[in-house]
Amino acid sequence: MLIKKIHHVAYRCINAKQTVEWYMQHLDMGFVLAIAEDEVPSTKAPDPYMHVFLDAGNGNVLAFFELPNSPPMERDKNTPSWTQHLAFEVGTLAELEAQKTKLEAAGIEVIGVTDHTIFKSIYFFDPNGHRLELSVNVATPAMTKALDDVKWDMLNEWDRTKKAPKHAAWMHNGQGIPGQ
Repeated sequence: MLIKKIHHVAYRCINAKQTVEWYMQHLDMGFVLAIAEDEVPSTKAPDPYMHVFLDAGNGNVLAFFELPNSPPMERDKNTPSWTQHLAFEVGTLAELEAQKTKLEAAGIEVIGVTDHTIFKSIYFFDPNGHRLELSVNVATPAMTKALDDVKWDMLNEWDRTKKAPKHAAWMHNGQGIPGQ
């Protein structure tokens, strides 16, 4: 089997209507679909829900569940808040900077623009507490190849040592790609 694409990614939300309106207003996503049931189709559990779907562009769909009979949402307390996030790609650095300005003007706290060498990003939270990232790719073909050449060595070293391998230290030490 070969996976064709991700059909949708689903997260929980506090309020479905507020979530749809927030994503439409701040990230220009279209509202695609709403499904509501009193029973979960897969498990047959009696658990009413509202399931909303948003167009994240290029066939990507972001979905949310509002679950009024479940305990309040909580973040995984054992995972740092910066770890679990949704990252969306934009086309240019100018678009990224314009989106940062738009979000800040709406009172949304934004971290960045953060330079990751191969991409630049901004970070912020949606009204449900989900961390979001907007990124623009800036990698050169040489950067992409250099990272591709060491990915397995890095993964294997990490698996053995649980210490950050230094095969791609050039990304943050300002010395450039080795051999370039």
